[in-house]
Amino acid sequence: MDELRLGMIGLDTSHCPAFAKLLQEEQNPYHVPGGRVVAAFPGGSQDLKVSYSRVEKFTAQMGDEFGVDIKDSIEAVVEDVDAVLLESVDGRQHLEQFRKIAPFGKPVFIDKPLAVDPAEAKEFIALSKEHDAPFFSCSSLRFAKGIIELGEGQDVKACDAFGPASILPDFPGLFWYGIHSAEMIFAKLGPGCKEVTVHKSDLADVVTGVWEDGRVGVLFGHRIEKGPGFGAAVFYTGGADQGLAQDEPPGYALLLEQAIPFFRTRKPPIDPQETLEIIAFLAAANESRETGQPVALAV
Repeated sequence: MDELRLGMIGLDTSHCPAFAKLLQEEQNPYHVPGGRVVAAFPGGSQDLKVSYSRVEKFTAQMGDEFGVDIKDSIEAVVEDVDAVLLESVDGRQHLEQFRKIAPFGKPVFIDKPLAVDPAEAKEFIALSKEHDAPFFSCSSLRFAKGIIELGEGQDVKACDAFGPASILPDFPGLFWYGIHSAEMIFAKLGPGCKEVTVHKSDLADVVTGVWEDGRVGVLFGHRIEKGPGFGAAVFYTGGADQGLAQDEPPGYALLLEQAIPFFRTRKPPIDPQETLEIIAFLAAANESRETGQPVALAV
C-alpha cells in the first residue's frame, strides 16, 4: 500500500520527534511502517510554559533532522496530507485547532488530553460527525506492554492504576499527568462512571470512581520524588492481575500501530464517547480535589 502522508499540528512536545523517529527511520528496531510525517505547523501556546519554551527547539528538529516541511498555517498542512497528528501539548488549544482541521474530512489522532472541559469534548464529537472527520484520542499507556494484557478475557470488577501526577501552575490539575492513569482505568472498565471522590495530600491524589453497576476504579497519582512509574492492578472473580508499564516495545510505537490502520480504515480504535467520559472523569476529579466532596460526572 502507498505510504500515508502525515501532517503534524503543534511542535511543542517530545512526542513529535519520538513519533517521527518511529515512522521515518526504517532502521529503528521499533519502526512503524505505513506513514511518514511530511508537513507540520509549529503552533505553540503562550499560556503554558512547557509549550512556549520548547516549540522553537522541536520545530527546528522536525525540519532539520526529519526533513518535515514547516508550513505557516494549519490549513496548509491539512490540505497537503492524508491524515493528521494533532500534537499540541496544551489540550486547551485542541478544539480551536480541530475546528480548522475537521472541514477537510481527514482522520485525526489527537494527543492527550483531548480537552479539559466535557462540553468541549462533546463538540469534538459533533464536529467529527458534521464533517465526516473521524478522530481518536488517548494516552499510549492504555496500549503499553505490561498493562494491555491485564485482565484479558476477564469480567473486570475493579482497577487500581497509579503513576506520577505532577500539578502544573499553568494547567488544570490532574489533566496534565493524571490522564495516563485514568486511561488505564477506562481501558479496563470501559465507560459508565457516575461519581468521583478525591482525597489529596502534597504527596498524592487518590481518586475513587464508582461505576453505575458498582464497579470501582481507583487512581493513585503521586508526587513522590523518584517514585514509581505507571502500573495497574485489575480484579475479577477468581483472581487478580498486576503489572508495570514496560518501555520495550515503546508505548509510542504501540500507539502508532493503532493510528496507522485507523488512518486507512477511518474506524477509531477507541469510541469517542469513552474519551468524553475520561475528560468528564478528570474534570470531576479536579473539582472534588478542591472541595473534598463527591462529584457527579457531566456527560
